[in-house]
Formats: sequence, C-alpha cells, structure tokens
Amino acid sequence: MKLENNLGTDPVGALVRRIAIPSMLAQFVSVLYSIVDRIYISHIPLVGDTALAGVGVCGPVVTMIGAVAFLVGVGGAPLMSIRMGAGRQEEARKILANSFLLLCLFGAALTALVLPLRRPMLLAFGASEITYPYAEVYFTAYVCGTVCNLLALGLNQFVICQGYARKGMLSVVLGAALNIVLDPVFIFLLDLGVVGAAAATVASQLASCLYVLRFLFSRQVPIPITFGGYDLRLMGRILFTGVTPFLIAAVDNVMIIAMNAVLQRYGGAELGDRMISCATIAQSFMLVVTMPLGGISGGTQTILAFNFGARRRDRILSAQRVIAMMCVGYTAVLFVLARVAGGLFVALFTREAELASEALTAIHVCTLAIIPLGLQYALVDGFTGMGLPQVSLPLSTFRKAVYFAALFLLPAAFGVRATFYAQPVSDVLGPLVTAAVYFPVIRRVLDFGDAAGT
Repeated sequence: MKLENNLGTDPVGALVRRIAIPSMLAQFVSVLYSIVDRIYISHIPLVGDTALAGVGVCGPVVTMIGAVAFLVGVGGAPLMSIRMGAGRQEEARKILANSFLLLCLFGAALTALVLPLRRPMLLAFGASEITYPYAEVYFTAYVCGTVCNLLALGLNQFVICQGYARKGMLSVVLGAALNIVLDPVFIFLLDLGVVGAAAATVASQLASCLYVLRFLFSRQVPIPITFGGYDLRLMGRILFTGVTPFLIAAVDNVMIIAMNAVLQRYGGAELGDRMISCATIAQSFMLVVTMPLGGISGGTQTILAFNFGARRRDRILSAQRVIAMMCVGYTAVLFVLARVAGGLFVALFTREAELASEALTAIHVCTLAIIPLGLQYALVDGFTGMGLPQVSLPLSTFRKAVYFAALFLLPAAFGVRATFYAQPVSDVLGPLVTAAVYFPVIRRVLDFGDAAGT
C-alpha cells in the first residue's frame, strides 16, 4: 500500500496538517464513547440525573484503561518512529512485537485485578448509596471489555506512527458510529438501562480492535505485528518512554476521584450528588477540549520522532511551530464555543433548570485558561515524541501538582463551587513554566541528540 505520508520528505506544514487533522477528528469522535453514553443515560425516565451521577464516578475507570493504553502505545510508537527514521527497520519491528504483548498482558491483568475490587473502588471514587447501583452495573460491563479497549487504543498509535493517520481515524470513527447506533437500542429498545450503555461501548470497542488488528497483521503496512524477539529491557524502555502520558492520564484519574470526594465533602447531603452530576457534565465538555487537543499534539509526535531519528533539526523545529499554532488555535475556538454554545451542550444532559445553570457556570470556569493549555500540550508531547520523558514528565507533574493544591485549598476557603477554579489555575501556571523551560532545553536536545538515548 502506498504511504499516506512520507515523514522524512513531505513539506512540513502540509504533513503536520495531514496527520494532525485526522488524529484530532479521531479523538473528537472518540469523545462520543463517553459523552453519548452520558447523554442517553441522563434521559432514562425517572432516574436519569441519578444514573448520570453514578456513571460519572466510573470516569476514573475509563481514564485508567486509557492511561495503560497510552503507557504502551505512546511509549512504543515514538521509539518505533525514531528507529524507522534512522533506517533500523528490524528494531522497529521488534518494538511493535513487544508492545503488542504488553497490551495483551496488561488487558488481562487489569480485568482480573479490578473486577473483584469494584465496590470499594466505586465508593472511593465518590459513589453514594443512591448512585452506587448504577455505577456498579456500568463499571462491571465496561471492565469486561478491557482487553479490546487497550488493543484498540494502544495499537492505533502504531498505525498512525507509520504514516496512516486516516486509517487511525477510521478505526475510531467505526467504533464511535457503532456506539451511537447501539446506545439507544440497548438502553431504551431492549430496556437494559445503564448496563446497555456500557455494553454498547464494549461492542464498539471490539469493532475498533478488530479493525486495527486486521490492518496491523496485514502486508499493507511497512512494519506489521510479528511474534518473537521479546526483550524485557526493551519492554522497560517502552514503558519508560510512555510514563509521561501514562502519568498524565493516571493523575487525571486521581483528579476525578479527588474532585468527586471534595464535592461530596463540601456539598454535603444536600448538594453532593448534584455537584457530581454538574462536574460530570463539565468534565464531558473538557473531554471535547483535551482529547482532540491530544490528538493534534500526540498524533504529530511521529513526525518529530521520525525526524529526530533522522537528525533533521530544521524539520523538527518547523513542525513544532506548526503543531503549537494548531493546538493554540483549537483551544481558542473551544474557549469561544464554551461561551457561545455551552448552554446547548448542557441541554444535551439535563433539562432541569437549576442543574443546567450550575453546569454551565462550571464549564465557563473550567475553560477560563484553556488557550495556554494548547501550548502546554504541544511542547510536553513534543518532548515525549522525541523519546525524552525525563523532560516532559517534570513539566506535566508541576501542572498536576498545582491543580491538586488548588483543588483542596479553594473549596476550603471559598466553598464547594470554588472547586472548579482549580482547572484554570493549573492551566495558567503550568504552561508558563513549560514555555520557560522549553527554549533553553530544546537547543541542547537538538545539538546533542546522540546523548538522548536514541
């Protein structure tokens, strides 16, 4: 099959757009996995708002599975691109084989570990006695699809890193479209309720998984999945490279848990569940911001990785400029949409006036500083793409630390609704520090590429 994109010779601006746009659209469509579930669940007669709060506390489970997929996928894909850029095809093949094995092992281990612990986990995530029954059935059904979910998310990175961004997009679109069709059938027509929403998502993830496996096992790709050549040291290198996106997603997990706990504590019996429903809607909007944004910065890592392996300083710097502009441009558009169309988004989840007003205010607060967040994603993911987690990890850790400090301090001082201001505080201070670090570090990185462990 003819390559969609030549990472080493195509004009940089056009190349970034051809990879970033399908990757962004793929992540935008993938948001539908969780948002469509929540929209339909919120409209279940009589129990919609309560069921929505129950599903909301399952958010850490979804994030955790995605974190493990990124640990392997975003860890292995840049290393594979670097080897391809350096012309070391056999090493690239070995990286994919080891990554595939890791995804299979992690999927089986997570399923076996998490299912027996579902009750204490969900209560820790913020479920109340009222919302727990809805959280438990969604949680159980969703976790049963962990292996397919990990393979679909993780292996898609290896499709994109070989230049097939449109194929990567199609794998996600296939699952999302199927999810949209199956959700109303399972939830309402078959009267399965919350468990039907999770079952529809799992079936959709299975379709995406089979699509990616069929493509990567075929002869259409330069580097297909093979068996053998397993190496514990290489697996360690893959996991080390993927530790930044993994920890970002894992800490996001803890952030959701912490926010739900804080909202329950400061909201009390009267406001606790309502504020979690409100946070679930706001977090759904933030997924529309961060997942496509990550599609731009994460999907284009393969350009940086390939040219880092080929020692093309000029193409790396040019690509990073275009990627940063696209990321900031996207967040600027979402900043405007939050204010112009935020009410329409909230209306998808609830028609209760008081809850809708609270949720809209939360969206406005959470998106106050998303424009500089675009720069944060572009620069941090750029370092990860070049196989430099020792740079990207501290930058991500700083932003998360600011978030947690604000999350616990603000509501203690100003009340439960101040909880949502933790997001813009971290979205201002994080990018400021990242930008200050980037310029001196990138010069050293590109001058001494051989010392970067490539």
